[in-house]
Amino acid sequence: MDPRPDQRPRELHLTQLLPNLMTISAMCSGLTGIRFAVNGQFALAVAMILLAAVLDGLDGRVARLLKSESEMGAELDSFVDFVNFGVATGLVVYLWGLAGQQSGGWIATLIYASCCMLRLARFNIGNRMEKAEGEPASTFTGVPAPAGAMLALMPIYVAFIWPGAKLPPFGLMLWMLLVGGLMISRIPTPSFKSVTVYAENVRFVVIGFVAMVAALLTYPWQTMLLIDLAYIAVILQSLWQFRKNRRGLRGL
Repeated sequence: MDPRPDQRPRELHLTQLLPNLMTISAMCSGLTGIRFAVNGQFALAVAMILLAAVLDGLDGRVARLLKSESEMGAELDSFVDFVNFGVATGLVVYLWGLAGQQSGGWIATLIYASCCMLRLARFNIGNRMEKAEGEPASTFTGVPAPAGAMLALMPIYVAFIWPGAKLPPFGLMLWMLLVGGLMISRIPTPSFKSVTVYAENVRFVVIGFVAMVAALLTYPWQTMLLIDLAYIAVILQSLWQFRKNRRGLRGL
């Protein structure tokens, strides 16, 4: 007896599985970063976290392009972000510069990972509200988890460029706490979801992207350091504007 139409298995094109496969690949990359860090191969460990960040930035866009967005994909993405940018990043930094610091370094790592978890939970709630309202927000609240991970890794970039400039353990602990605080802060940070460009300027965007990829492949640590410094400048400008707006509201 043939099954009724509503009982037939739903067919999916293999391409519709691509976003979830990219998300899982990102998790595998982040976990492999932990393995490299345990073996003392910190350049490869950081490279795996960066690869995870690239895959994280692509999977959602590919899902929208293929019209294969799903609740499961959203949950997977959030879980993998915590694994990669909270757990894996925290452990890589800990094994690189805090492992010899008895309990203090581990406490800083736990606080950083907890801040990342709280940041992702808040993002998920905000994302559901955006969908209900049908209008994407033009800014994030606090530093997003992938950007927080890139900032947390910044002392390692500096040490790769200038080996004598390695941040002392106490300074590294403070840096991890600062980055964790930025992730759960109320500072508005830019969201690229709402960024648009004029059609006639697309060629410049493409050339700029190619130049950035070439710089990352040729001078990876210098390029990542410059990207982090530029992002810190954006955060400082956003913080200044945030405080200015709050003062203005108090004056009303």
